[in-house]
Amino acid sequence: MASPPSYQALLLVDGYNIIGAWPQLIAIRDREGLDVARRHLTEVLASYSAVKDFDTCLVFDAYSIDTPGVQERVTQHLRIHYTDFGQTADSYIEKVCAKFRNDLRKFSQQLIVATSDRAEQLTVVGYGAEWMSTARLADEVRVAQQRVRRRQRPAKQASRRLLAHSLDPQAQAKLAKLRLELSQPPPPPEP
Repeated sequence: MASPPSYQALLLVDGYNIIGAWPQLIAIRDREGLDVARRHLTEVLASYSAVKDFDTCLVFDAYSIDTPGVQERVTQHLRIHYTDFGQTADSYIEKVCAKFRNDLRKFSQQLIVATSDRAEQLTVVGYGAEWMSTARLADEVRVAQQRVRRRQRPAKQASRRLLAHSLDPQAQAKLAKLRLELSQPPPPPEP
């Protein structure tokens, strides 16, 4: 039986805290609704987690909704956890941090909690987890997106490396004129 993948870090994200802190997500939430903001955050974190090789758990409160907790795997690197009725995202994250404290993975893997809730920050740091602010997570997501774009750019540039692109503008203009002349039908013969 294959062993589970070993990730660089376990990242716990307080979903509603991030949605309420990132201006882009606030705008989406206010304009299109909370479901759309959740989907957008999920997409962003799926990409970020893959780039960083993080096992990310995006946690959303189900505090006032009378449903049992649900967890769904979105990608290899991202899962979403909706808490049990009466449980906050903070209490779920604290529980995971408390368990991780006694887990052998703590010697080979970081535990990072992304939230800007000050009380939560102090609690998770007390359990030995690292704390990441919502602003820092936004910055790291931006850097990861830029890294992905840079990796993809050389493939696009390679397809543009035609002889015509290496010519000076005057030569390119002459070639364009020649192409235009060649594409037009020849004039009819004179009588």
